[in-house]
Amino acid sequence: MAIRPMESSGQCESELAAAEVALPELLAPAGGLDQMLAAIAAGADAVYAGLDGFNARVSAHGFSDDEFARGCAVAHAHGVRVYVTLNVFVFDDEFADAVALGAHAHALGADALIVADAGLACALRAAIPGVEIHLSTQAGAHSEGAVQLAAKELGVERVTTARELSVAEIETLCATGVPIEVFCHGAICIGYSGACEFSALRRGRSAMRGDCTQPCRLSYDLVDEEGQSVVAVEGDRLLCPRDYLGIAHLPELVAAGVASLKIEGRMKNPDYVFNVVRVWRRALNMLRDGTWDADAVPALERELGRSFNRGFTDAYLRGRSGAELMSFERAINQGVRVGHLVAVGHEEVTVELDAAVAAGDTLEIRFYPGADARPDVPKRWPQVPCPVDAAAGERIVVHCKRKVDAGCEVYLIRSAGVLGQTATVLERMRVEADAVAPAERSVEVLPFEGVLADGDVPTELVEPAEPAKHEAFARMVFAWELMDLDPRDEWDLSDATVVLDEVCRAGDAERARALMQRAGRVVCRNLGQVAMARELGTTFDVAAPVFCANRATLAWLRGLGAGWVYLPAELLSNDRERIAELTAEPGVLGPIDADRPELMVCEHCLLTAEGVCATDATGQVRCRDCLRRRQVRYLVERDGTRLPVAIDACGRTRIFLS
Repeated sequence: MAIRPMESSGQCESELAAAEVALPELLAPAGGLDQMLAAIAAGADAVYAGLDGFNARVSAHGFSDDEFARGCAVAHAHGVRVYVTLNVFVFDDEFADAVALGAHAHALGADALIVADAGLACALRAAIPGVEIHLSTQAGAHSEGAVQLAAKELGVERVTTARELSVAEIETLCATGVPIEVFCHGAICIGYSGACEFSALRRGRSAMRGDCTQPCRLSYDLVDEEGQSVVAVEGDRLLCPRDYLGIAHLPELVAAGVASLKIEGRMKNPDYVFNVVRVWRRALNMLRDGTWDADAVPALERELGRSFNRGFTDAYLRGRSGAELMSFERAINQGVRVGHLVAVGHEEVTVELDAAVAAGDTLEIRFYPGADARPDVPKRWPQVPCPVDAAAGERIVVHCKRKVDAGCEVYLIRSAGVLGQTATVLERMRVEADAVAPAERSVEVLPFEGVLADGDVPTELVEPAEPAKHEAFARMVFAWELMDLDPRDEWDLSDATVVLDEVCRAGDAERARALMQRAGRVVCRNLGQVAMARELGTTFDVAAPVFCANRATLAWLRGLGAGWVYLPAELLSNDRERIAELTAEPGVLGPIDADRPELMVCEHCLLTAEGVCATDATGQVRCRDCLRRRQVRYLVERDGTRLPVAIDACGRTRIFLS
């Protein structure tokens, strides 16, 4: 699928051509030593990896200490930086181990640590002199206020923003002067990162702890109050997005001033890392050399499509989040289109190519029954080996036993060329890695107020000033519901606690500010709202997705001025014993949504699975006036469990525990 850049990209290209291009860092994933070596060889400026636990991909155990140290040595010899992910939320009894792991990673050669937990960030900064900390996307920084608060109050050197942001929003965050890291390529979580408890509450495995079961990739039905399916799209992967592809927007992202372009994929193979990094490197070099041309984008996208992908989308960068974002049919590799069938014979087919293929490539033929086919005729996607090298425009004969028809599209889903090139590069890079003699740095580790000694946080750090009596604001209302319940802002909220939305982007700021000025008290659920409440002098509490799992984070939140702190539902569901001391602290309460636990919030409107959105006379989609939103809907899991669905007036989806 060719992705068109935004209309303003031509202006960005001319601006870049007229000035010295300051290229952002190209940041690559490394699930193991081979992936790290592949990224270095392909032209990455930095790599990020996990060591042992405490990272958002707990199953990515690809490094021994010796391998990581050698990888760092090779990286540094090539001018490549190395970051280690400690981007999960930790419990009090884990603090000593988490800080020790950060210090150990630093000693082995890591240049920076990527952290989501505010308490852990404070501990690492206090315990490891001079450590560089980047704020993970799991922390949910969507706005200028959140970015500035993270830089000032946590002292982070860089902030990784949400995937959902548009180019314009990214540019605004870059203007804060805080280095901004954005995702540019790879898999997308359909829920806002840091705001999803689906896996934890339904499967007992927490995404906040790096153990997500990926419920967004599973099959679902969407039904009405009577249990009748309302799905109109082809497919049942109703929560499965396509993969992020921002290469068409590269000039805009560079002009916006992003500090780093991040490729997702610490669970991916070395050939994925090598191919994706080298294509992005080529594109960046084109900008640097003044040879960038928007006409080159389809060829770059085609090269990227030769590695694992679920189809591609740039919807978020264009400020969109509708059905074009989604891969409703399949949650697996979809490859890249290379041709179509022009003839079908006995156990063989003729493919007319519109892109080059090579002997050993794996091709997939996509057969869909026609409108006149019997209902029991299935879709078929036979995978067949490509027998020869051939160029675009040629025809090749391929062996295929499965029943298919002329006209079927053919996709390349496994590139022999990419695999071969990766193998050759790795052979050379492994020799280099074997030859280095890494020297472990000497890292001084200072105590963080007793954390390293016994995992405890001293009392003086967490004793709050007594919050205002909660009973005084017993009436609690959720901001996203107020958009419909109080559309003209007429209600008196002076005696109410307003629970703000989980998301606080540029378009949400004015409404959030107005509610803070009307409410007797607010519950902030985003760092941007915390910054805003502090600016306005509003009495505020905090709740997830401002995630608090330990007393160091509790102390930090209290230091910002928070009164009551509501714990995430997943902690009380799965970790009650581990947080017993935390729940005993004054002013710590249970989940804000205890009566209706929220599994997920996403920018995508799930109701687009029912068909194209209605538009007004100007052709604009007006979510506030949508009639579908007024109807009862349930997302149905394979076991029949019905999960209530709500769509707010902004078009965001919330899914709740049944």
